[in-house]
Amino acid sequence: MLNVFTLANGRLFQEEIDSLEELARFKPIWVDLESPTPEERRWVRQHFGLSIPEDAMDEDIEESARFFEEDNGELHIRSDFLIDDEEKPRSVRVAFILNQQNPELNSHGVLFSIHDEDVPVFRLLRLRARRMPGLITDAKDVLLSLFDTDAEYCADTVEGIYDELDEVSRQVLAGDVTDNKAGEVLAAIARHQDMAGRIRRNVMDTRRAVSFMMRTRMLGAEQFEDARQILRDLDSLDSHTAFLFDKINFLMDATVGFININQNKIIKIFSVASVALLPPTLIASIYGMNFQYMPELTQSWGYPAALCLMVASAVGPMLYFRKRGWLK
Repeated sequence: MLNVFTLANGRLFQEEIDSLEELARFKPIWVDLESPTPEERRWVRQHFGLSIPEDAMDEDIEESARFFEEDNGELHIRSDFLIDDEEKPRSVRVAFILNQQNPELNSHGVLFSIHDEDVPVFRLLRLRARRMPGLITDAKDVLLSLFDTDAEYCADTVEGIYDELDEVSRQVLAGDVTDNKAGEVLAAIARHQDMAGRIRRNVMDTRRAVSFMMRTRMLGAEQFEDARQILRDLDSLDSHTAFLFDKINFLMDATVGFININQNKIIKIFSVASVALLPPTLIASIYGMNFQYMPELTQSWGYPAALCLMVASAVGPMLYFRKRGWLK
């Protein structure tokens, strides 16, 4: 899918392109390619003179090769964007190419973005730029706004994790944690820990991309200050994610502690039962020996007496355990 974005009266407008002739009608500041077909890549190459690298969205690319500037002034940035999907949270690799050297196509430069699937941050920026005139003035503003929106998206995700962890905390701290409930709590904690880790990795990646833009000296004074504000927002997210990890670890330890208590209760039942049944077992063993004189064979009270003695020897320890509170 090939979409171009143009500026009109300070607003960002989107157009979906279906042919090379239609592409030639616009002078966009942002060209977005989602899972581009070979034909769409050819249109971009013919109209903009830009060849999209085949490894643009590779996941195994070296970290040192994700941010660089070509001799012709093209800026290449490969950054990850978070997708907070409840079923399958993940990060999507997006390749950015900022072309500032072709005033015939657009005097403000053109930003190209290539990715394999729809990114929520892109949708949020499109809605915001359509409703807020003056938010976007050139291609560099688009790139900075994407990173700024990504930071806000991560912050919203962190707030969602806070709310869900509060519910988990109430379940754990209530004290009545059964094995089934403990399993549900551990599954929820694992999901939140995975998401917190993805947020932290995404924050680190965004910080590197914004820092790279600042080092290239491509930003104006106002844009440079916006980039510094984005870095401050990312720093605040780091402290929040660190607190989340601490809270997750606490809930994990508390839940595992309740599981151990439940297991100890089961083991205690078997321990008490085995100790209480030791005297009857001893009596049964003695009466089962092959003695010359055995009262159960020669006396009428033999068997009843043996049975009564075995019951009394079992009841006595149970009463003692109950008095000590070990049966609760």
